[in-house]
Amino acid sequence: MSGSKQSAPESVPGASPEAANGSMAAPLQDPMAMTVHSLPDPRVAEQAQRTRGGRLRMLLVMAACAAPVIASYFTFYVIQPRGSAYGDLILPTVDIPPQLNLRTLEGQPIQAESLKGQWLLTLVQDSACDAACEKQLFMQRQLREMLGKERDKVDKLWLVPDDEPLRPDLLKAVTQGVPVTVLRAPRVELQAWLKPAEGASLRDHLFIIDPMGRWMLRAPVQADPSKVKNDLNRLLKANAGWDKAGR
Repeated sequence: MSGSKQSAPESVPGASPEAANGSMAAPLQDPMAMTVHSLPDPRVAEQAQRTRGGRLRMLLVMAACAAPVIASYFTFYVIQPRGSAYGDLILPTVDIPPQLNLRTLEGQPIQAESLKGQWLLTLVQDSACDAACEKQLFMQRQLREMLGKERDKVDKLWLVPDDEPLRPDLLKAVTQGVPVTVLRAPRVELQAWLKPAEGASLRDHLFIIDPMGRWMLRAPVQADPSKVKNDLNRLLKANAGWDKAGR
């Protein structure tokens, strides 16, 4: 119609440039209609933080418990104060086989785990026990007594690899005073665990087992007790932070 006025597209509020050019376009999206994502639950974040904190504390406690043991082995094997060892250090150490078939002289089964908790001066000798065997038993007893106030951390262990009875006089001798723990074990199992030096046999050595059940030192054949004692003193000193007397 003449005389009428039409508004230019660009004058319409909210019109898009396309509308200004005469083309059809989708209207602008209403900001209020946009999807709103929920915020994280602060309780979940707090729980995760507590879990992380608990794990960290547990790791710190484990590290604190293991530190003295690690330090003692580092001192003995790496730093080696007061010279090298007289005996043969076993690296890596060898654990007592958990399935080692141990029995008392009466035939009662004994768990290998029960030997842990104490240093063990260990001999492997037949039940017949000749003069050389008796000499080893004497050295075993002498070594423990030579340790003085530290001797309560040490037990004497005799492993018998056969089923024959012990002589009554010998049995009486090893049970006097602080008795020797006498246990039977199959020879093949002992040979798979403890190893003699080249050219020697198991009966020629005294083996030292630590309180965690690890074979860690082998005394030489015909060992000098005073020199073996020096090795023992070093072991006990290196482990003084965690090794306590008595099983």
